[in-house]
Amino acid sequence: MVWYALGSILLPLVGSLVVLFLSEQQVKKAGQLFSFLAFLCGLALLVSFALTGESFSRELVAINGVTCYGITVDALSVLTNFLVVLIGWLICTYSAGYMSPDNREHPICEGINRFYSLMLLFIGSMAGVVFSTTLLGLLFFFEITGICSWSLIGFYGDEKSRKSALWAIALTHSAALGLYVATAYLYVKTGSFSVTALGKLTEAEKTIAFIGILIACWGKSAQLPFHPWLPRAMVAPTPVSAYLHAASMVKVGVYIYARTVLAAGKVPAVIGQVGAIMAVITMIYGFIMYFPQQDMKRLLAYSTITQLSYIFLAISIFILGSQMAFKGGVAHIFNHAFGKSLFFLVAGALSYTTGTRKLLMFRGILKKMPVIGLGYIAASMAITGVPPFNGFFSKIMIIISGFEISRHNLLILILTIITVIESVGSFIWFLKWMGTNVFGTPSETVATAGKPPLAIKFVLAFLIIMTLISRYIALALLS
Repeated sequence: MVWYALGSILLPLVGSLVVLFLSEQQVKKAGQLFSFLAFLCGLALLVSFALTGESFSRELVAINGVTCYGITVDALSVLTNFLVVLIGWLICTYSAGYMSPDNREHPICEGINRFYSLMLLFIGSMAGVVFSTTLLGLLFFFEITGICSWSLIGFYGDEKSRKSALWAIALTHSAALGLYVATAYLYVKTGSFSVTALGKLTEAEKTIAFIGILIACWGKSAQLPFHPWLPRAMVAPTPVSAYLHAASMVKVGVYIYARTVLAAGKVPAVIGQVGAIMAVITMIYGFIMYFPQQDMKRLLAYSTITQLSYIFLAISIFILGSQMAFKGGVAHIFNHAFGKSLFFLVAGALSYTTGTRKLLMFRGILKKMPVIGLGYIAASMAITGVPPFNGFFSKIMIIISGFEISRHNLLILILTIITVIESVGSFIWFLKWMGTNVFGTPSETVATAGKPPLAIKFVLAFLIIMTLISRYIALALLS
């Protein structure tokens, strides 16, 4: 299984170099090939783990007897890696159609090699984060994902793109200082970079380390007060936005929080309380910011901020004593990835065919473009948590765990009630836009839309299916 994990990391990294030297006609096929090979490694690892249930760690790089990087294989890493490489392959496939001169919003005539090189590097570095046994390894790949996101957000090269990319790198890198401090502090106290060494710290020492970790995680996952970079990042090509929100960058934060909490044993309750309070404050802010949004991608950006708050809340409740909360949080990392990537790629398909992302200009999508319309419906239901779509099953686990803990914790009861209110409000708001955009007689913008390429339709259909079945994969591994 170690080789499958290494394949998930190394194949995209090798591909990112290879595609730089290919012709434009070859680069799209090569990008899809390397990402598909990484997906096959992730799939093989998922199947092997499901059959054996064997969790283990392997040291790979050590200097002077100190482990700098190793591989951890367990339910959390296997599940997260699978979504990283699967969605990575789907994004590379979708981009073969989207990154084209026929794109009505942003005709693409150059830069394809650079795009695929950065996307493959993004996939490989995300897999590197997921499997790392050490804080040093997490930090190393954490920074590579930051470089990839900066480059891809600024892909178009205009002033707005460059400024948005600068916001992203400045805020996430500033927050990353928390992880630098936590890593150095852990080494000074234990002589080790291993994530499991967190368990050797005293309660006071754990509090210091986890404050640094939380700050870094809030930055990557666009939680208050580090959130402004994410809505601005919507100037990136839509496949980039989809990967940022679904399987990379913003998922780095919640993953590192989950990984370190799981490895540290008993985490001080104050970390759980602070994590839960900040999660719900961010959730409320993200929800309020739905209302002024007219650009589809910006609306989805604030939706991501709120959905990641659910995961931070779940992991924080786990610290306070609920095992179900951790399973719900990890399942939500997995389930949200498919619903949110589908929604962004629907937005990309609409901008490709119509030249706009303005919500008020869409009506009758289902009648004119059935696959895109069905994708809009499935994505809306998945991210707002409507059964039988995947988001419902992980979200309900988080809410139930909140009420479970609230029998002994008034703070968590209040936060859980607010979470339920936000969930209902999000459903109503997205239902409103779905009714406006998807049904009825096509508006002029939709009626005159072009046809999406086969690659785009294939990926949308695949993700629609995943919004219905991903919960079975997640719950099977987490049970």
